[in-house]
Amino acid sequence: MYAVIETGGKQFRVEEGSRLRLVGIDAEVGSEVVLDKVLLLGGETLSVGAPYLENARVRATVLDRCRGEKILIFKKWRRNDSRRSQGYRERYSTLKITSISA
Repeated sequence: MYAVIETGGKQFRVEEGSRLRLVGIDAEVGSEVVLDKVLLLGGETLSVGAPYLENARVRATVLDRCRGEKILIFKKWRRNDSRRSQGYRERYSTLKITSISA
């Protein structure tokens, strides 16, 4: 059985036991997260939501929290002798899908 979920403005296809790296999950390492925005359930039969399925849930365990590579933002205005530099690192959470229920 597989599911298509929506989180963080993106859609992911997940199965039981798969690992997923997501942005913006605020949960402690080792805790369980329930993702309830399930768009599609597949397997023997196909169930499509409009836009989400009512009683479908995906449960996951948080394995790790980390930060990504630094992104440098540099802006320069020509002939004005002015420039601005800024850095940013995105926070990621690694999840392991434990169960998919309909």
